[in-house]
Amino acid sequence: MKKKLLFALVLLIVCSFTLNVYAQGTSKKENEKWFKKQEWLGGLKLQPHSSIDAQEFAKLYKSHKKYFDEAFAFLKSHDLTKLATGKYPIDGDNVYASVTYDPTKDFDKSKWESHRKYTDLQYVISGGEKIGVTPVAGLTVTEAYSAEKDIAHYNGPGKIYDAKPGTFFLFFPGTAHRPNITTGGNKPDKKIVIKIKSD
Repeated sequence: MKKKLLFALVLLIVCSFTLNVYAQGTSKKENEKWFKKQEWLGGLKLQPHSSIDAQEFAKLYKSHKKYFDEAFAFLKSHDLTKLATGKYPIDGDNVYASVTYDPTKDFDKSKWESHRKYTDLQYVISGGEKIGVTPVAGLTVTEAYSAEKDIAHYNGPGKIYDAKPGTFFLFFPGTAHRPNITTGGNKPDKKIVIKIKSD
């Protein structure tokens, strides 16, 4: 009798584990399919950068859909080339934008950074720059997190990508990024950063 109960218990644990793994796999596939369909863009004609983590985005989008939708709607409803530099309120402290036109920096003058309260949507409107992307876990903290400024700084390696008009980046909490790196000559670029509440 004890052997039968033990066998049934082991079988139950194995089945539960198998179903859990299967469910996670299906969820991952569903998230990737949802991400590739791009219906979440609401008709915005910009492309998400290949560095964006579809799984993390799907999770955050589901819990903060209103804020992400407001950010994409702002991009769609404005001629970004004509936007003056400055700050643009979208939804109070939940979603807001900043447009800049500043010189890009030499690599050693740029910094890895991350945020905890907000996702950064970064889009180069004109010109170009390079942007680094890497998980925070692989970096060394150089400036501890400031809750007031919602930022921490780091040292360490990461992948560097070209940022050009037509493609936007999303940097979630836990993703470090290193923006504003020059492509040569420290030329200025026009850029919009939308802060999207994600905590």
